[in-house]
This record gives sequence, structure tokens and C-alpha cells, in this order.
Amino acid sequence: MIDEVSPSSHPALRTPLCSLLGIRYPIVQTGMGWVAGPRLVAATAEAGGLGILASATMAFDELEQAIAEVRSRTDRPFGVNLRTDVDDVAERLALMIGNGVRVASFAQAPRPELVERCKGAGLVVMPTIGARRHAEKVAEWGVDAVIALGAEGGGLTGVVPTSLLLPAVVDAVGDRVAVIAAGGFFDGRGLVAALAYGASGIAMGTRFLLTRESRVPDAVKSVYLATQVTGTVVSTAVDGAPQRVIRTDLVDRMERAGWLRRMPRALSNARSFRLQTGTPIISLLREGYALKHDSELSWPQVLMAANAPMMTKAALVDGRTDVGVLPTGQVVGEIAELPTVGELIERVVCEAGCVLERLSHGSE
Repeated sequence: MIDEVSPSSHPALRTPLCSLLGIRYPIVQTGMGWVAGPRLVAATAEAGGLGILASATMAFDELEQAIAEVRSRTDRPFGVNLRTDVDDVAERLALMIGNGVRVASFAQAPRPELVERCKGAGLVVMPTIGARRHAEKVAEWGVDAVIALGAEGGGLTGVVPTSLLLPAVVDAVGDRVAVIAAGGFFDGRGLVAALAYGASGIAMGTRFLLTRESRVPDAVKSVYLATQVTGTVVSTAVDGAPQRVIRTDLVDRMERAGWLRRMPRALSNARSFRLQTGTPIISLLREGYALKHDSELSWPQVLMAANAPMMTKAALVDGRTDVGVLPTGQVVGEIAELPTVGELIERVVCEAGCVLERLSHGSE
């Protein structure tokens, strides 16, 4: 029986994703809004993974400060998650390039011209997708990698479980882009399973949220740690799109209320989000139009779109779980402690190495 394996000893853990991103291990920390700050991103980079800074909820000057802080903590590769509709995207890209940012990630598919602009600037382009057809579309546009997020994942999610989405995406685009598996991953066994499906690595959100370097208040982390696998719900009451969150009394009340009763809060949150991020009203309107066109949402649902980031901020930044929502993957029910990021990544890689060694040597 093999008890210990050096984290870097198994060749299967050195995947094309590692070469593409310049990282040691095929592990990505996702760009969670209000959560993925400089400390978490730098810790992930230092531990050998790819940390992604969440800039979608930042004004330009906040992003500038955050990138500078990451750079002061590490000289290793990291990424920045961008909104697809910001008017200052050219300035943000210039800032990223000037500070050696490696990856531009997107929670939704970027436009073809934005992909071209990022690649022209030397950035690795990595959108998150939830369907095979979306992967095929962005691959045609020339992206370098996709994060395939299954229905188990937290926040904005689809309906296809990772075990079905991942092989479909690998079959469709795996010969052209690096495929990163997301939704339900938290340990080394999951990493090996993703590699077996043909992925080049895994991305984790909830697992990194529940680390010591995460900026989420400890009291809120305790709520996550007490949540069971069955304690989440996919709700459209937050912003009109399906969001996986921890089921709370607030979420239940929102589910029972009609959109008309939720509209005053949504409009207030839209104003707060615009002020928080410095996003011009015309950009919010343009994003709303695109959201309606792409997802076939109703206009009341579109008007609620700013609810998610501001209600998430209320819980994850301000600690107000009574008025905010807690995005999470179902994997939350399998997490019971708060390691450092370094401990987490070392544990995942060591366990993956042990599993691979055991499989290669049979059951001895």
C-alpha cells in the first residue's frame, strides 16, 4: 500500500493546462465576486495553482490597487475575472498586461471582438460555460480554455450535472482548448476523476471560499460549514437567472413573493451596484438588453439582474445573512474545516498522486 506520494511526482498531474498558464498544479481558484481578493489569489498562486481576482464587483481604481497588492505578495501567474460589458475594458486590459496578469476569465461568454482584443494583448482567455453548444461557440472565437461548470456548482448555474457536461465538452472542444472541470470538486479524488474524463484540470469556488485566506467573515463561514449537501437550492428569485445558494428563510420568502414585490429591492440594488463599481447606467442597460436577448428572460427578470451581486455582498462582505444570499456549490456539505490555501492544494495534489499510484499498481 502506498502511503505517501510527493505532490509533484506523478506525471499525470503535469497537464497541458499547467504549461498554458505557467502553474505547477492543474488547480484553479475561481473569481468569486466579493470573495476572491488579493490575499486569496496570491495564496493560491504561491501554492502552485491559478488564483483569479474578482474584478466584476470593482471600480477601476479598486482593481488597480488589488492587482498591485497581488503583485506585492507573489510573482507567480494569476488571472482577473472581467465583466463583458464594462466601458473601460481597454484600460482594464492595459492595466492587466502592464502588471503581468496571465489570464482574462469571464463568468459569461465574451464577445468575439473582446476575445480578439485579449489575445492580441497576450492574455490567456478563459470563459466559464454551462453547455456544450456554448463551449463550441467560444472555441470558434479562439479562446484558450473553458471552465465547464456543472449544475452542482454555486452561483449562476445550469441544469446539466458535471458528470454529463464534462465529457460532452471534452468531446466537442477538447482537441482545441484546455477544458477545466468545475462543479462538485473539493479533493484529490475529484481531480483524478476530472482527468479521467479528459479535462486538463479542475476549478473550485466553494472549497476556496472556505479557507483561512478567504475574506468572508468567520461567522458566515460557520454557516457554510453547517450546511448539508441537501441544504442548497437553485432559485430564480434572486435575479431572474438560476442561482445555487444556501437555503435560508430569506430565500424561502423570496421564492414565495412575486416579482412585483421584489422589484423595489432590485431597483435599489441596481443603483447601489452602479455606484459601487462605477458602471455607467448605459452599460447596465446594454448588459440588460444582451441578457434578455441571450437568455430569453422577461424584462422584470432583467431589471432584477443587479440583485445577485448586491445581495451577495450583504452576506459575504457585510456579514448580513438575514438580508443577503450565500452562493454555494452542493459540495459545501462535504466540507468540514478551514485549511490554509497552501494546505488545501498540497492535500488535493498529494491525494491525487496517491490515487493515481494506486490505480497504476492495482489493489496491492
